[in-house]
Order: sequence, then C-alpha cells, then structure tokens
Amino acid sequence: MTASTSFFQTPAPIAYGGAEANSPLAFRWYDKDRIIAGKRLEDHLRFAVCYWHSFCWPGSDPFGGETFLRPWQHGSDLMAMARAKADVAFELFRLLDVPFFTFHDVDAAPEGATLKESVANLNAIGDLFEQKMASAKVRLLWGTANLFSHRRYMAGAATNPDPDVFTYAAGQVRAALEVTHRLGGANYVLWGGREGYETLLNTDIGRELDQLGRFVSLVVEHKHKIGFKGPILIEPKPKEPTKHQYDFDVATCYGFLKRYDLLNDVKLNIEQNHAILAGHSFQHEIALAQALGVFGSIDINRGDDLLGWDTDQFAMNTSELALVFHEIIKGGGLATGGLNFDAKIRRQSIDPDDLIHAHVGSMDACARAFLAAADMLDAGALTGPLAERYAGWDGEEGKAILAGQRSLAALADRAMAGLDPQPRSGRQEYLESVVNRYL
Repeated sequence: MTASTSFFQTPAPIAYGGAEANSPLAFRWYDKDRIIAGKRLEDHLRFAVCYWHSFCWPGSDPFGGETFLRPWQHGSDLMAMARAKADVAFELFRLLDVPFFTFHDVDAAPEGATLKESVANLNAIGDLFEQKMASAKVRLLWGTANLFSHRRYMAGAATNPDPDVFTYAAGQVRAALEVTHRLGGANYVLWGGREGYETLLNTDIGRELDQLGRFVSLVVEHKHKIGFKGPILIEPKPKEPTKHQYDFDVATCYGFLKRYDLLNDVKLNIEQNHAILAGHSFQHEIALAQALGVFGSIDINRGDDLLGWDTDQFAMNTSELALVFHEIIKGGGLATGGLNFDAKIRRQSIDPDDLIHAHVGSMDACARAFLAAADMLDAGALTGPLAERYAGWDGEEGKAILAGQRSLAALADRAMAGLDPQPRSGRQEYLESVVNRYL
C-alpha cells in the first residue's frame, strides 16, 4: 500500500438509501439528519470507530495466529507503520461518515524502550491525529491507556504488589489523558483488564482495592488540574483475562466509586459482552447504571451466549438493542458518551471492505432499534403499563411510606385492620408481544 493507493475498495462515503435500498453499502435505517425528539439521529447515536480492534487486531485467537495480514503491521519502522495505520483509520472514518473515534495509547503509537520514548511516540501520533482532525469531520469520543498487555502488568497495574508498576502506570495514564485532552476528547476511559486476582493465596484484596481507589483518585485530580471537562469512565467486566476482577459489574463499580468518593467525576462505560460474562443482560446493566446515576457510555458489540469469553462481535440483534435504547432514551440519552464499536470482524473476514460492511450493518441495526425504541416511548407502549403497575406508590399512602411518614407499627396496625391485598398479573407475555409489534 502506498500513499496513492486506497486500502479499501469502496470509493465514496456510505449514504442513506432508504428502507428499500438493495445495496449492502447503503444505510437503510440510519438517516443521520432525521430529527427524533428535536435532535438529529447522528447526535442521538454518536457512533465511534475504535482504533484497536479495527486496525490493530491481526485476526488471531488462542489457537491460531494472524489472518488479516495488514500491511501496516509488518515492517521494521514502527513509527512509519503507525502513520500508515492512521492514514487507513481516517479513511475508514471518512467512508463511514462517523462523528467519533476512540483509541488506546499503544495501539495508536508503538511502545518505546522507555516510558519517555513511548510518550514521545504517542505525542507524535497525537500531532498527526490533530492534523488529520483539522480537515476531517471525526472527533475523539475518548482515549485510554493500555495497562494490561505488557508483561509488567501481569499482576495488574494500579493493584500490582509492586508500587513501581503503579508509578509506571500513572506515567502512562498521564500521557494518554493529556493527549486525549489536547485532541478535545469528550471522555477518558480507565479499563482495568488485569485489576483483579487469580488466587487468594497471594492476594490482599483490601490493600489492592485501596490502591485502585487511590489510582482513580489521582486520575481525577489530574483531570481537574489540566482542565479536562469530560467524565472519567470505568468499564465493568467480571472476568477474562483475570478470574476475579474488581470491576465485576455495574453494582460492584457503584459500591467502589461510593466508597472512594468518586461518584461526582466517574461514570461507567458498559458493554454487552461484559454483561453476559457477569450473568446479566445488557438492558439490566444500563437500567441499573441509569438508576444509580452512573451511566456514561457504551461499547456497542455483542457476545456469544455459548462461549465463555469476550467474542466482541458487531451488534446486529435489533430486538436486544431496541430494549437497550429504550432505557437510554428514557434516561435522557448519551450526554458525553457514545456508541463505540469495540467489535472485531471475524478472523475469516479477511477482505478490507469487510470492516466497512460490519460497521454499516451494525450502524443500521442500531438505528432501526433506536427508531423502534423512540416509537415505543412516544406511544407509552412500555412506560404506560409500568406506571400503572407502580401506581399505588404514587398515591397518598405510598408517598407517605417512602417519605418516612409511617412507622413500622403504623403500617402493621393498618395491615391488621383488615388489609387484604390481592396479586395482579405482571403481564410479561403481553409486554413481550408489544415489543415485537415495533420490530
């Protein structure tokens, strides 16, 4: 591949073609300028292409090596390859006409022999990103530091038993956060892939949690020092690669943030794959994050219910996505967050344009699901029956109980006076059929 040749065969940006469009390279549902509830569909969905899976994953799995053979992954000049990778990335951003992208530090720029050299490489690629963004539509949704791949992090980064590893990780995060800030990033993510443990035989949980709490606090302090306005995002994940991870799910993360007084500055980036690994649904994790006030952003992908690891497939299940978007819209939308395609094409999808087809298909699936969710909300299809089910708590007695105006004895006396409540149907099958009408 040279500067005069294109990596992709698709010549022009993907356009909206309408529901009857037959071309696989046309959006059938994603009309970015369509106004829904006073806002453009593009501004509701806030799609982001992720740098690592799309341009760095070679197509390997635990039993086989790379299948993609990307030209920028083979050569001796690592910075030249990083620049070539950036060229292809911004070409894909243009073809998909996406508003955002995301990156890890070491996927954007190669690690050097020292942290100082690694930071210099990252700043140089940050300069390149800045130049490309000046003439492009795409903006940065978030950046993050890879604190899990290098062998120094095999026992964690912030939770490592060696304070020097903690210190090295702090240097890496400072650089990534400052580049994210310089590029106008809307958020910054802390992904703790190895913040956990394999066995309690060599682990002090209380000590490691305190270390992690201090590390996140340091990041928050530096965020304010440099004037970064976006939230810090933590991504819940229960296992893989670490057997017991400290950010297991939304509920666990909320307890952690509350204990270390981080709720004002830290929100959660939620992923369907991780919800499955934690034994939850994607909808559950988003609904709980909304209820606890910690919802931030989404990695939009899907896992395989039959496999016990992070398959990171492109999200195509409109039924599941419709319920997810129903929660998001009901909760007020994505704010500074977005839909980050933390997803990999399958290792047999070796044609360059398979990357385009994957994103187009998932963007359309998300748009179709979002429109269905918006229609359900407009009609009160689910919110109406929900309000009816809890109507008693909006009545005089229900409000008095929650306001602390009834003692246990007063409630018991009222029950003893002849109260005989009767159960009412939860109407699950009816509600499932209601959802299907909108799909």
